[in-house]
Amino acid sequence: MDEAQFELIEIHQLRPGMFIELELGWMSHPFPTRSFKISSEKQLEVIRGLGLKRVRYFRDKSDLLPGLANAGGAKVLAGDSPGEQARPESTLASTDENRLRRQRSDLLSAQHNSLIVCERRFVDAIQHYKLAVEQISAFPGAAKQQCLGVVGGFVGDMLQEGELAIRLLSEGMGDKASMHPVNVTILSLLLGRSLGLSQPDMLDLGMAAFLHDIGKSRLPDRVRWPDENFSKAEYNLYQEHVAQGVPLGRHMDLTAGALQAIAQHHEAMDGSGFPARLKGDSLSVASKILSLVNQYDNLCNPSRPSTAVTPHEALALIFAQLKARFDSVTLGAFIRMMGVYPPGSVVQLADERFALVVSVNSTRPLKPQVIVHEPRVPKHEALILDLEHAPALGIRRSLKPASLPREAMDYLLPRQRICYFFEKVIESPSDEVGL
Repeated sequence: MDEAQFELIEIHQLRPGMFIELELGWMSHPFPTRSFKISSEKQLEVIRGLGLKRVRYFRDKSDLLPGLANAGGAKVLAGDSPGEQARPESTLASTDENRLRRQRSDLLSAQHNSLIVCERRFVDAIQHYKLAVEQISAFPGAAKQQCLGVVGGFVGDMLQEGELAIRLLSEGMGDKASMHPVNVTILSLLLGRSLGLSQPDMLDLGMAAFLHDIGKSRLPDRVRWPDENFSKAEYNLYQEHVAQGVPLGRHMDLTAGALQAIAQHHEAMDGSGFPARLKGDSLSVASKILSLVNQYDNLCNPSRPSTAVTPHEALALIFAQLKARFDSVTLGAFIRMMGVYPPGSVVQLADERFALVVSVNSTRPLKPQVIVHEPRVPKHEALILDLEHAPALGIRRSLKPASLPREAMDYLLPRQRICYFFEKVIESPSDEVGL
């Protein structure tokens, strides 16, 4: 709106019939648009509860009201036919509100439908993984085709033109044993894409990521996931999953590149890994990717949920304490792809509101998409807010979910298990729809 057309007016001076503009983002108030004519005392009560001291008042668009002083102290006198002046503006405001409602509804629908597709594909990948594990001994060729169908579909979609977002999924996608390989596959392929891997190399990476823990199917249940309370004998038995996995991959006739990455997925750049204590250039590109992503997912989704760290903490821990274990180029690309606050991070925004990071654009991750705790908006109608379209609204800090107020916890529902998928970037049409 034209800056010259408004006056700043104190909240206590507001009354029905005034056309105002709230200097707040869309998600900071419950009205369809931030510019509107006050129609009732109920609206006034809501406005007074927003915490504003002043609002923008547009005299020419308001009903003419007796006794109102302007900024210079003059009175606004009632006209002969205020309704005639107000009617065109009322119609215009109604049209704008309807347009914004439609845009908001369309965006909500697109976001919801995309999440449904992501979750269906994630669950489908889990089912194919479980079937492959069952088939691998007796029907290795069929098991390989199960895996190639999943991985080939992911690679084909990722190598298409366009920007991809990393999407946080709902709770309860599956158990640790089947979620982990799918999570690692998704993030490994996205990282491979960002590093410019070719289609054949992406397929090798994807197959290795999907099957990197296949050797655990040959271990007793109690040693399939590392535990700080393991005895030396138990830890040595756990490490055997690598040696068990390579022959199974060979039995499936996997490529040499995929077999090498499976064999090296616990090796480290500084030689501190296992089983061969390889280091540096002895590791393949796929192995460097897989070892990093595997570590990240195990930090976020350990076998004991009580020891989990947030995605933000996982990145910080890897960079501060484990950096020597990973290739610097690969680690830098991973941090750039995930952003400082990866999906699943609980944050507090610059305006003090709490939010859950639910998506990042893998090529522009510094301004993620978040769901904001906004009590005036029903939880099931909460929009995903794109911080890239809200330059004044940044992230102030990361939080542990347990530190959230109860009402924010119930609204945002932070995940105990972090699951990811990928989707084409869904752009918010305007600031006013998403803020």
